[in-house]
Amino acid sequence: MDLQGTVIRPPSEAGSILLQVSLGCTHNKCTFCGAYPDKSFTIKDRWTVSNDIRFAARNFRHIRKVFLCDGDALSLPQKLVESILMEIRETLPWVTRVASYGSANGLRRKSDAELRRLRELGLGMVYMGLESGDDVVLAAMNKGCDVASIVKQGKRIMGAGLKLNVTVINGLGGRKRSLTHARETARALNRLQPQQAAALSLMLIPGTPLAQAQKNGEFELPDPMEMVIELREMVAGLALERSLFLANHSSNHMPFRARMPRDRENVLRTLDSVLDGRIAP
Repeated sequence: MDLQGTVIRPPSEAGSILLQVSLGCTHNKCTFCGAYPDKSFTIKDRWTVSNDIRFAARNFRHIRKVFLCDGDALSLPQKLVESILMEIRETLPWVTRVASYGSANGLRRKSDAELRRLRELGLGMVYMGLESGDDVVLAAMNKGCDVASIVKQGKRIMGAGLKLNVTVINGLGGRKRSLTHARETARALNRLQPQQAAALSLMLIPGTPLAQAQKNGEFELPDPMEMVIELREMVAGLALERSLFLANHSSNHMPFRARMPRDRENVLRTLDSVLDGRIAP
């Protein structure tokens, strides 16, 4: 497989065929992100993608999922994405689901009919980074879009019959906006009602603007216990009707996997036990 540079995928796509259809991210300006330091956004040569699909057909007949890399594959022209999905269907007929990252700015350029067409051709899940439900935090992180636009595009994804997995980042508000970030993120998730949501904890990556801001004393990263307090505040504000909430990323100080709303109170009790010192984070 022709995988160039750093390749990022969601934890739940660990067992998927990683098909790199583009390089980098269309935005690539978020102050906390160091995923693609060596890449400018580029659409990969169609022949190379086809060659990788044929390689997968010969070597990965036991793998049932495909993940389209890199950071914003759905921003590719519609006809190109359609042709890739059709080739996956024809060449890898045993694959049951294709997934991809999707940004609000990229998705707004696709019509509802185009999103439904991608679902018909095998796209099953879109991973979208909300990061925070606090517009002040999103602006400070140079996200490039606001909460309202992310919620709007997320609802369009689900309206097209696709599953939505939304990522949020614990600690992104720093110490100053920690609880506001938690409460507003819960409110945004409640508005979205995604099938899945995943929380990870902020890890400052050397060389990123946010890491430099910390060195300059302009950003304070919450400590592990403050991260748990923030996560508890977020969970306490959730009113998800039928969602899987994941906090099992390796960065998390208190990992859990919860079916909402069924497991909400158990999660809160566990987090309270951590804060009371009965369970070590």
